Amino acid sequence: MKSVKARKQRKAFYNAPLHKKQKSIASHLEENLLLKYDQRSVPLITGDTVKVMRGVFKGHEDKVAKIHVKDYRVEVEGVTITKADGKKIAKPLHPSNLLITKLNLTDKWRRNNLERKVSEDTKKEIEAEAKQQLIEQEKERKRLEEEQLAAEKEAEAEEESIEPEVEEPIVEEPETKKPVAKKTEKSEPKEKKTAGTPAKKSKPPAKKPAEKKEDKKEDTA
Repeated sequence: MKSVKARKQRKAFYNAPLHKKQKSIASHLEENLLLKYDQRSVPLITGDTVKVMRGVFKGHEDKVAKIHVKDYRVEVEGVTITKADGKKIAKPLHPSNLLITKLNLTDKWRRNNLERKVSEDTKKEIEAEAKQQLIEQEKERKRLEEEQLAAEKEAEAEEESIEPEVEEPIVEEPETKKPVAKKTEKSEPKEKKTAGTPAKKSKPPAKKPAEKKEDKKEDTA
């Protein structure tokens, strides 16, 4: 649906499905590419070489690293910002601030789209350039693999050169049970004898007075 109203156009743009939004993430071509392919702009893909035309990074030229379709933003290699904690992250850029200087022709869908409106000589040039880019891409992939293997070998060599410290085994002493003291009946404390003092003699117990026996009077009949 097409409408003249700006609010409806904005709504259709932001609510568009991803396969339609991908086509709108496009940038202008450089002058020599514009004349060669007879197109003003092309949808971006990863691997395209672009030049930043506005902002702090104006004049920076490098490859497209990532495309955020939902956010309508593009990440370019080398365009980074530093956070407060010192960590560097990629700064997303708007595609309208970029200019395509070299196209990535390894994608066959892109080649088919470009070859629709061009002459036969241009088609041959596109195919030859695509083959060259595929060869370069394969060389780059092998180089990265070799660097990764070399780094792994260096790490293994460092691990072998560093001898691990042998820790002495800790011998645990067996726990010895403490003897339990048997409870004994408390004995009466004995009187301590001190030198120079006579021992106290214990007094005999006092005798009870003898009871007087009353003479029983016998009753006489």
